[in-house]
Amino acid sequence: MDDPRQELADLAAAGLLRGLRPIDSPAGPRVVRDGRELWNFASNDYLGLANDPRLAEAFIEGIRNFGTGSTASRLVSGSLPPHRELESALAAAKGAEAALVFSSGFAVAAGSLPALAGKGDILIVDKLCHASLIDGARLSGATIRVFPHNDAAKLDRLLAKVRARQASARIIVVTESVFSMDGDLCPLREIVEIKERHGALLYLDEAHAFGVLGPGGMGLAAALGLQERVEFQMGTFSKAAGLAGGYLATSSAWRDLLVNRARTFIYSTAPPPALAKASLAALELIRSADGDRLRSALRANIDGVTPGHPSAIVPAIIGSNDAAIAASRELEERGFMIPAIRYPTVPRGSARLRLSLSAAHPPEAVVALREALTATSAAGLPADR
Repeated sequence: MDDPRQELADLAAAGLLRGLRPIDSPAGPRVVRDGRELWNFASNDYLGLANDPRLAEAFIEGIRNFGTGSTASRLVSGSLPPHRELESALAAAKGAEAALVFSSGFAVAAGSLPALAGKGDILIVDKLCHASLIDGARLSGATIRVFPHNDAAKLDRLLAKVRARQASARIIVVTESVFSMDGDLCPLREIVEIKERHGALLYLDEAHAFGVLGPGGMGLAAALGLQERVEFQMGTFSKAAGLAGGYLATSSAWRDLLVNRARTFIYSTAPPPALAKASLAALELIRSADGDRLRSALRANIDGVTPGHPSAIVPAIIGSNDAAIAASRELEERGFMIPAIRYPTVPRGSARLRLSLSAAHPPEAVVALREALTATSAAGLPADR
């Protein structure tokens, strides 16, 4: 029967029905919903750059000089200066030979993994990797193996077994530096040593680390001095950079292969040149002394909620879908926008509130948040466990 209403009813009964709720203001640290002002702790705008006038001016300058759209794929209509300049700056910042820009982070994963691996190859993926990485792995046609979240010992054993069976196969380990729903870090140094021991490659998603961790905000690999030992460094401009788009930093040869094989690059209109211009301005700002100042402010806000937590993402794991939804609604009544995250975004039985801290949050907002969480039932933070 071609009627979705029963499926929607089933989702509602399971506490999994989602809907689009409008906001009526820019997505800053304060937002307006249904006529009420709320503190916004739902955003990935970790450095508060989404409304930065310097990026707005760069965007406007890009429109003046290059128009509003790219008109086609770069393979069809040519590669414009803002795209080339951004990729050159990204490669230098990430300690790589080259970089390639895509329309979104999802497009990076969904296009690059099938371009890098195929039938006869093996992708070994952390169990909690983002949906875009899972979808990209499935689209590749490669054999997929999953290791328990951040379990380096299990990864080592799995790689040894796979390599013993397929001595010449291309094996790529896929993981994230900061996991988007748990806010924890991967054991990157161990993973690098393990993949090198078994002759594998590493695909590292730095989406939630870019701008936040490491010298100049260049991520966990940079923080640990491991950039040159990570073959594929993925990231986005949609989080700490306050814009949109994604990239992959790698060797020149791998980049050339992506240009020829990554379907989300080949068959998609290039990001607007003005967006590339603004992204370059964001990259320069993130790497500047101003970027260091913003990261210090962000660190202070994180510590104000849960001291010592390693990232700007703070989960309050509740368990049941209904309880998470109720907690989110209660916090909204108290003046806070914090989403309830449920399956399939997180495993069944681990519904949670996902708090995102920003350098743009004033100290009084962080104090009020902590007090509201304490007063809200079933909203235990990592530091409270």
